[in-house]
Amino acid sequence: MKKQYQLSEFQFYDGEEFITFNLIDINTEKKEITVAVTDRGHISVRTFDLLEDRGRLYFEYGIGFNHIDVNDFEEVNQ
Repeated sequence: MKKQYQLSEFQFYDGEEFITFNLIDINTEKKEITVAVTDRGHISVRTFDLLEDRGRLYFEYGIGFNHIDVNDFEEVNQ
């Protein structure tokens, strides 16, 4: 069963602040993921390379190339 990612978000703590990623689109054919990133009060829409390791999809964020695992995104309750 394919996981539903609509209205999904993930918060990542970079050691100083929480960064919020809101999932917009995953394109497995192009191997890209598009997310809205809220980082230190700035909101931007970014597209990252979608990578895979042992069947798990992730993208890398920040100067430390932190792995953001797509399976860690959770549905947002409205």
